[in-house]
Amino acid sequence: MKIQLLPLAAALCCAGFTLTATPIPDACLTSGIALGCQAYTFKEFSVFEAIDKTAAAGGKVIEFYPGQSYGPDQPGVHFDHNATDEMIAAVKARLEKDGIRAVNYGVVDIPKNEAGARKIFEFAKKMELYAITTESVGSIDTIEKLVKEYDIRVGFHDHPRLPKNAGYKMWDPNYLLSVVKDRDARIGSCADVGHWFHSGLDPVDCLKILQGRIISTHLKDENATFAVVPFGTGKMDMAAILDELKRQNFVGNASIEYENNWMDSVPDVAQCVGFVRGHGAK
Repeated sequence: MKIQLLPLAAALCCAGFTLTATPIPDACLTSGIALGCQAYTFKEFSVFEAIDKTAAAGGKVIEFYPGQSYGPDQPGVHFDHNATDEMIAAVKARLEKDGIRAVNYGVVDIPKNEAGARKIFEFAKKMELYAITTESVGSIDTIEKLVKEYDIRVGFHDHPRLPKNAGYKMWDPNYLLSVVKDRDARIGSCADVGHWFHSGLDPVDCLKILQGRIISTHLKDENATFAVVPFGTGKMDMAAILDELKRQNFVGNASIEYENNWMDSVPDVAQCVGFVRGHGAK
């Protein structure tokens, strides 16, 4: 299914707005992209193991998510925006040891209540994150206020189209554009290209619609049954997706979200990293 690039999107492409938040260091780049893992790839493991496995696969950055186990020594404790300073310090120490940079956190619900939302932004600040990922469109006024205050970006994530729930619109990049177009330039899309593919859309077309508003991306390749597979072995044109991100001078994080082979996915994730590295060398 092709999506038309609306005049509004074309205008935004030429807007040239400046994002002022601290950039991701060049040392974190793989073929020009800040490439690593969404920690959900390793949801069966602790946050420390997720960091280790990201490093083992060749990733350089990591995106945390709310709800991951903190560690076997503290059963039932999760690493999220409720983490203590001691927990944060321990996680940052492991990141430094493994040479991994934390860049993002989500997908997390951001409440309209400013005190609740501020807790998430404070966590992001302590972790020195580039961005936060959410689908909390109803909280956009609060989000915009805190984006300006903390100078941290927010990307709105897309899940697949829900045929039985017409009220869910985040799958549609034109809808998302309508949500963010008049907001602070640090608010935009966490472009989940696999979910767009699952919705019957062309991910490259979707990226073009949201040009200038791509904060981050969740990268995955899928086969004909929408199972996640190593990059270059599925039905998605991963090379074209990477080329489009490069054309847009994308400066956000690209998180490999490998939702398959849960207990032994490091070799598959490494293959994804290798695909990006090899494509960039062409």
